[in-house]
Amino acid sequence: MDLAGFVKQADGGKAPPVTLLHGPEPFLLEDAIGRLTQAMFPGQAELSLVRETIDARVVGGDGIVQSALVLPWLGERRLVIARGVEGLAAKSAESLGAYVKAPNPSTVLVLLAEALLEPSHWLVRAMPPAAVVAAPALTGRALSGWLRGYAQARGYELDEQAAAVLVELSGDDLAQLAGEVEKAALAGGPENRRVRAAEVRAVVGEHRMRHVFDLTRALVACDAAAALALLESLLNGGEEPLAVLGMLTREARTIWQAAGALRAGRSPEEVARGLRRPPAAATALIERAGSLSPAAAARNLARCWDVERRLKLGGAARPELSLLVADLCAV
Repeated sequence: MDLAGFVKQADGGKAPPVTLLHGPEPFLLEDAIGRLTQAMFPGQAELSLVRETIDARVVGGDGIVQSALVLPWLGERRLVIARGVEGLAAKSAESLGAYVKAPNPSTVLVLLAEALLEPSHWLVRAMPPAAVVAAPALTGRALSGWLRGYAQARGYELDEQAAAVLVELSGDDLAQLAGEVEKAALAGGPENRRVRAAEVRAVVGEHRMRHVFDLTRALVACDAAAALALLESLLNGGEEPLAVLGMLTREARTIWQAAGALRAGRSPEEVARGLRRPPAAATALIERAGSLSPAAAARNLARCWDVERRLKLGGAARPELSLLVADLCAV
């Protein structure tokens, strides 16, 4: 089954008793789980009564099966989400394989792998083909199609041209794209539910979001020449200096937090999952954070705060921001 098929079933609250949902994009996985939860338990305020989330790396295959066998005490069904199943050892195949053959009819079990698993992976082979749902990173028309479906599930009509323009201007960050849909709808009025290309352009701007997205990538890649050129484009386009500084500060803070997490012993994969960015962007940021000591990352963040102080005291925005960008790109 593909992701679109799973989401369609999820929206109807008819997910299979066991599903292996795997892919590298956290937002896609979380959206699918959220829609399944909403369809299964509409109006349920306290989800802990009907949904259980467990860490497969902690409880193992036997623990997953034990949770799945628990009977519901509120309503007729339970949802059990086992995260991190890509970290399970192959010895879990026996217990999970046995459960898949005779699942608890009152439980919907979702095995969540935040990586795209190979067809030869033991988990994939342990599942019936219909229970394996791949969620690869989206690009091009597939990304636009997903975005239209995401909007429709939330009561918005996003036409094909508007979706294409939104992807063109905002890039492939799914969380950002999702947020821009609602903002574009509101641009047409408080009761507007139809999003057209005109509303998208009004909210996002022809080039602003693309330049912001490319600037963050240039910072992470330490490409000072590209970053300075993009900074010039943003400022020449009328972007407020303090708004640009806010974006630079957020990026410096994210790198600082990632550097600290890596130094504390968290795995790069775990840190990347928390970033909620496209896989390639998350990997690049983790590499940048890994190249800096926490102290160096903290100095970069403090440098942003210093520039904020200077600008608020009347400092010249263009040279201050240019020097900051050069410093943030320094290896």
